Amino acid sequence: MDTRNRFSEFAPAIRALDPDWTVAQPLPSSLLLASANGMSVYYAPFDYFVDSARVLLVGITPGRQQAVNAIGAARRALLAGDTDESACMEAKSVASFSGGMRRNLIDLLDHVGVARKLGIGSTDRFWTDRGDLVHFTSVLRYPVFDNGANYSGQRILASDFLKNQIESWFASECKALPEALVVPLGPAAADACQWLTRLGMLDSNRILVGIPHPSGANNERISYFLGRKPADRLSTKVNALTLDRGRSSAMQRVHSWNGTNAPSVSLG
Repeated sequence: MDTRNRFSEFAPAIRALDPDWTVAQPLPSSLLLASANGMSVYYAPFDYFVDSARVLLVGITPGRQQAVNAIGAARRALLAGDTDESACMEAKSVASFSGGMRRNLIDLLDHVGVARKLGIGSTDRFWTDRGDLVHFTSVLRYPVFDNGANYSGQRILASDFLKNQIESWFASECKALPEALVVPLGPAAADACQWLTRLGMLDSNRILVGIPHPSGANNERISYFLGRKPADRLSTKVNALTLDRGRSSAMQRVHSWNGTNAPSVSLG
Protein backbone atom coordinates (compact mmCIF):
# COMPACT_ATOMS: atom_id res chain seq x y z
CA MET A 1 0.00 0.00 0.00
CA ASP A 2 1.25 3.50 -0.74
CA THR A 3 0.27 7.03 -1.69
CA ARG A 4 2.63 7.27 -4.63
CA ASN A 5 1.76 9.61 -7.47
CA ARG A 6 1.57 7.70 -10.77
CA PHE A 7 1.12 10.77 -12.96
CA SER A 8 4.56 10.70 -14.57
CA GLU A 9 3.96 7.08 -15.57
CA PHE A 10 0.84 8.06 -17.55
CA ALA A 11 1.77 11.60 -18.64
CA PRO A 12 2.99 10.47 -22.10
CA ALA A 13 -0.32 8.68 -22.78
CA ILE A 14 -2.30 11.73 -21.60
CA ARG A 15 -0.22 14.10 -23.71
CA ALA A 16 -0.80 11.91 -26.79
CA LEU A 17 -4.61 11.82 -26.50
CA ASP A 18 -6.76 13.01 -29.38
CA PRO A 19 -7.78 16.61 -28.55
CA ASP A 20 -11.30 15.83 -29.79
CA TRP A 21 -11.79 12.99 -27.31
CA THR A 22 -14.98 13.56 -25.29
CA VAL A 23 -16.94 12.14 -22.37
CA ALA A 24 -19.15 10.22 -24.78
CA GLN A 25 -16.22 8.04 -25.85
CA PRO A 26 -14.69 5.15 -23.86
CA LEU A 27 -11.63 5.97 -21.81
CA PRO A 28 -8.46 5.19 -23.78
CA SER A 29 -7.07 1.68 -23.44
CA SER A 30 -3.67 3.26 -22.75
CA LEU A 31 -5.05 4.30 -19.34
CA LEU A 32 -6.51 0.92 -18.33
CA LEU A 33 -5.11 -0.23 -14.97
CA ALA A 34 -7.01 -3.44 -14.23
CA SER A 35 -10.19 -5.34 -15.02
CA ALA A 36 -12.13 -8.31 -13.64
CA ASN A 37 -15.68 -9.66 -13.77
CA GLY A 38 -17.01 -6.84 -15.90
CA MET A 39 -15.36 -4.12 -13.81
CA SER A 40 -12.51 -1.97 -15.04
CA VAL A 41 -10.26 0.62 -13.43
CA TYR A 42 -8.66 3.39 -15.48
CA TYR A 43 -5.96 5.84 -14.60
CA ALA A 44 -7.03 9.47 -14.24
CA PRO A 45 -4.98 12.12 -12.44
CA PHE A 46 -6.55 11.98 -8.96
CA ASP A 47 -3.38 11.01 -7.11
CA TYR A 48 -2.05 14.42 -6.04
CA PHE A 49 -1.64 14.06 -2.27
CA VAL A 50 -1.89 16.91 0.27
CA ASP A 51 0.26 15.74 3.17
CA SER A 52 -0.74 18.68 5.41
CA ALA A 53 -4.49 18.00 5.14
CA ARG A 54 -6.66 18.05 8.25
CA VAL A 55 -9.78 16.81 6.42
CA LEU A 56 -10.24 13.99 3.90
CA LEU A 57 -13.34 14.41 1.73
CA VAL A 58 -14.09 10.93 0.45
CA GLY A 59 -16.33 9.97 -2.45
CA ILE A 60 -16.91 6.50 -3.92
CA THR A 61 -14.96 6.81 -7.16
CA PRO A 62 -14.52 9.51 -9.81
CA GLY A 63 -17.18 9.24 -12.52
CA ARG A 64 -16.59 9.42 -16.24
CA GLN A 65 -17.23 13.18 -16.42
CA GLN A 66 -14.81 13.85 -13.58
CA ALA A 67 -12.23 11.61 -15.21
CA VAL A 68 -12.57 13.38 -18.56
CA ASN A 69 -12.32 16.79 -16.87
CA ALA A 70 -9.20 15.77 -14.96
CA ILE A 71 -7.51 14.15 -17.95
CA GLY A 72 -8.35 17.13 -20.16
CA ALA A 73 -7.00 19.61 -17.62
CA ALA A 74 -3.80 17.58 -17.25
CA ARG A 75 -3.33 17.37 -21.02
CA ARG A 76 -3.76 21.14 -21.44
CA ALA A 77 -1.28 21.81 -18.64
CA LEU A 78 1.28 19.42 -20.06
CA LEU A 79 1.02 20.88 -23.56
CA ALA A 80 1.42 24.35 -22.04
CA GLY A 81 4.75 23.25 -20.59
CA ASP A 82 3.76 22.72 -16.95
CA THR A 83 5.69 20.26 -14.82
CA ASP A 84 4.16 16.88 -14.07
CA GLU A 85 3.50 17.93 -10.45
CA SER A 86 1.80 21.17 -11.48
CA ALA A 87 -0.29 19.44 -14.15
CA CYS A 88 -1.40 16.75 -11.73
CA MET A 89 -2.34 19.30 -9.06
CA GLU A 90 -4.30 21.37 -11.59
CA ALA A 91 -6.17 18.32 -12.88
CA LYS A 92 -7.33 17.25 -9.44
CA SER A 93 -8.34 20.78 -8.44
CA VAL A 94 -10.47 21.21 -11.56
CA ALA A 95 -12.34 17.94 -11.10
CA SER A 96 -12.84 17.70 -7.31
CA PHE A 97 -16.39 18.21 -6.03
CA SER A 98 -17.44 20.81 -8.58
CA GLY A 99 -20.80 22.48 -9.28
CA GLY A 100 -23.76 22.48 -6.90
CA MET A 101 -22.34 19.56 -4.93
CA ARG A 102 -19.49 21.78 -3.78
CA ARG A 103 -21.83 24.46 -2.42
CA ASN A 104 -23.89 21.87 -0.55
CA LEU A 105 -20.78 20.26 0.87
CA ILE A 106 -19.46 23.59 2.12
CA ASP A 107 -22.77 24.39 3.82
CA LEU A 108 -22.94 20.96 5.48
CA LEU A 109 -19.37 21.04 6.77
CA ASP A 110 -19.77 24.58 8.07
CA HIS A 111 -23.07 23.69 9.75
CA VAL A 112 -21.57 20.87 11.82
CA GLY A 113 -18.62 23.04 12.87
CA VAL A 114 -15.68 21.93 10.72
CA ALA A 115 -14.69 25.48 9.69
CA ARG A 116 -14.95 26.71 13.26
CA LYS A 117 -12.81 23.85 14.52
CA LEU A 118 -10.14 24.66 11.94
CA GLY A 119 -10.23 28.37 12.78
CA ILE A 120 -11.34 29.49 9.32
CA GLY A 121 -14.47 31.41 8.34
CA SER A 122 -15.83 28.78 6.00
CA THR A 123 -14.74 25.55 4.38
CA ASP A 124 -15.17 27.29 1.02
CA ARG A 125 -11.52 28.21 1.60
CA PHE A 126 -10.65 24.58 0.85
CA TRP A 127 -11.07 25.59 -2.80
CA THR A 128 -9.32 28.98 -2.56
CA ASP A 129 -6.45 29.84 -0.22
CA ARG A 130 -6.55 26.92 2.26
CA GLY A 131 -6.14 23.94 0.01
CA ASP A 132 -3.43 22.84 2.43
CA LEU A 133 -6.17 21.79 4.86
CA VAL A 134 -8.03 19.31 2.66
CA HIS A 135 -7.32 16.19 0.66
CA PHE A 136 -9.94 15.26 -1.95
CA THR A 137 -10.07 11.53 -2.53
CA SER A 138 -12.27 8.47 -3.03
CA VAL A 139 -12.34 5.03 -1.46
CA LEU A 140 -11.67 3.89 -5.04
CA ARG A 141 -9.05 6.44 -6.04
CA TYR A 142 -9.18 5.82 -9.78
CA PRO A 143 -12.36 5.68 -11.93
CA VAL A 144 -14.14 2.34 -11.75
CA PHE A 145 -16.70 1.25 -14.33
CA ASP A 146 -19.18 -1.58 -14.11
CA ASN A 147 -19.74 -3.00 -17.61
CA GLY A 148 -18.82 0.41 -19.00
CA ALA A 149 -21.11 2.45 -16.74
CA ASN A 150 -20.10 4.58 -13.76
CA TYR A 151 -19.81 2.38 -10.69
CA SER A 152 -22.39 3.49 -8.10
CA GLY A 153 -21.04 1.79 -5.01
CA GLN A 154 -23.40 -1.20 -4.89
CA ARG A 155 -22.06 -4.15 -2.87
CA ILE A 156 -18.67 -2.51 -2.65
CA LEU A 157 -17.42 -4.93 -0.01
CA ALA A 158 -18.66 -8.03 -1.87
CA SER A 159 -15.92 -7.66 -4.47
CA ASP A 160 -12.35 -8.71 -3.72
CA PHE A 161 -11.33 -6.72 -6.80
CA LEU A 162 -12.73 -3.51 -5.29
CA LYS A 163 -11.50 -4.24 -1.78
CA ASN A 164 -8.00 -4.58 -3.23
CA GLN A 165 -8.36 -1.12 -4.79
CA ILE A 166 -9.47 0.34 -1.43
CA GLU A 167 -6.52 -1.23 0.41
CA SER A 168 -4.04 -0.32 -2.30
CA TRP A 169 -4.70 3.43 -2.26
CA PHE A 170 -7.26 4.83 0.16
CA ALA A 171 -6.06 2.93 3.23
CA SER A 172 -2.54 4.26 2.78
CA GLU A 173 -3.83 7.84 2.46
CA CYS A 174 -5.67 7.46 5.78
CA LYS A 175 -2.51 6.08 7.38
CA ALA A 176 -0.43 8.97 6.03
CA LEU A 177 -2.81 11.49 7.67
CA PRO A 178 -3.32 9.88 11.09
CA GLU A 179 -5.10 12.82 12.74
CA ALA A 180 -7.24 14.05 9.85
CA LEU A 181 -11.03 13.97 9.95
CA VAL A 182 -12.35 11.47 7.39
CA VAL A 183 -15.63 12.53 5.76
CA PRO A 184 -17.20 9.72 3.69
CA LEU A 185 -19.88 10.99 1.31
CA GLY A 186 -22.66 8.45 1.00
CA PRO A 187 -23.32 4.94 2.38
CA ALA A 188 -20.86 3.07 0.13
CA ALA A 189 -17.96 5.31 1.12
CA ALA A 190 -18.99 5.00 4.78
CA ASP A 191 -19.13 1.20 4.47
CA ALA A 192 -15.61 1.15 3.03
CA CYS A 193 -14.34 3.33 5.88
CA GLN A 194 -15.97 1.10 8.49
CA TRP A 195 -14.41 -1.95 6.82
CA LEU A 196 -10.97 -0.37 7.20
CA THR A 197 -11.67 0.18 10.90
CA ARG A 198 -12.38 -3.54 11.25
CA LEU A 199 -9.03 -4.25 9.61
CA GLY A 200 -7.31 -1.88 12.03
CA MET A 201 -6.35 0.51 9.23
CA LEU A 202 -8.52 3.47 10.29
CA ASP A 203 -9.59 4.79 13.70
CA SER A 204 -13.40 4.96 13.83
CA ASN A 205 -13.18 8.08 16.02
CA ARG A 206 -11.85 9.97 12.98
CA ILE A 207 -14.84 9.21 10.75
CA LEU A 208 -17.51 11.90 10.40
CA VAL A 209 -20.85 10.24 9.70
CA GLY A 210 -24.37 11.61 9.75
CA ILE A 211 -24.34 14.35 7.11
CA PRO A 212 -26.47 13.85 3.98
CA HIS A 213 -24.75 13.24 0.67
CA PRO A 214 -24.18 16.68 -0.94
CA SER A 215 -25.65 15.67 -4.29
CA GLY A 216 -28.25 18.03 -5.73
CA ALA A 217 -30.65 15.09 -5.80
CA ASN A 218 -30.57 15.23 -2.00
CA ASN A 219 -31.57 18.89 -1.66
CA GLU A 220 -34.66 18.32 0.50
CA ARG A 221 -32.68 16.36 3.10
CA ILE A 222 -29.93 18.95 3.00
CA SER A 223 -32.42 21.80 3.48
CA TYR A 224 -33.86 20.13 6.58
CA PHE A 225 -30.42 19.24 7.96
CA LEU A 226 -29.35 22.88 7.61
CA GLY A 227 -32.56 24.18 9.24
CA ARG A 228 -33.88 25.77 6.07
CA LYS A 229 -37.01 23.62 5.84
CA PRO A 230 -39.28 22.66 8.78
CA ALA A 231 -40.19 19.06 9.50
CA ASP A 232 -43.89 19.63 8.83
CA ARG A 233 -43.12 20.54 5.21
CA LEU A 234 -41.02 17.50 4.40
CA SER A 235 -42.15 14.94 1.87
CA THR A 236 -42.69 11.32 2.90
CA LYS A 237 -39.31 10.46 1.34
CA VAL A 238 -37.45 12.25 4.14
CA ASN A 239 -36.99 10.83 7.63
CA ALA A 240 -36.51 13.83 9.92
CA LEU A 241 -35.57 11.69 12.93
CA THR A 242 -32.73 10.02 11.05
CA LEU A 243 -31.40 13.41 9.95
CA ASP A 244 -31.70 14.80 13.50
CA ARG A 245 -29.68 11.90 14.84
CA GLY A 246 -27.12 12.28 12.06
CA ARG A 247 -26.73 16.01 12.75
CA SER A 248 -26.23 15.41 16.46
CA SER A 249 -23.69 12.65 15.83
CA ALA A 250 -21.76 14.75 13.31
CA MET A 251 -21.60 17.76 15.60
CA GLN A 252 -20.40 15.63 18.51
CA ARG A 253 -17.71 14.03 16.38
CA VAL A 254 -16.42 17.41 15.16
CA HIS A 255 -16.51 18.76 18.71
CA SER A 256 -14.33 15.90 19.98
CA TRP A 257 -11.88 16.07 17.06
CA ASN A 258 -8.66 18.04 17.55
CA GLY A 259 -9.00 19.95 14.30
CA THR A 260 -6.52 22.67 15.17
CA ASN A 261 -3.64 20.26 15.72
CA ALA A 262 -2.41 20.82 12.17
CA PRO A 263 1.06 20.17 10.79
CA SER A 264 3.02 22.86 8.99
CA VAL A 265 1.58 23.85 5.64
CA SER A 266 2.74 21.76 2.69
CA LEU A 267 1.10 20.92 -0.59
CA GLY A 268 2.80 17.54 -0.82
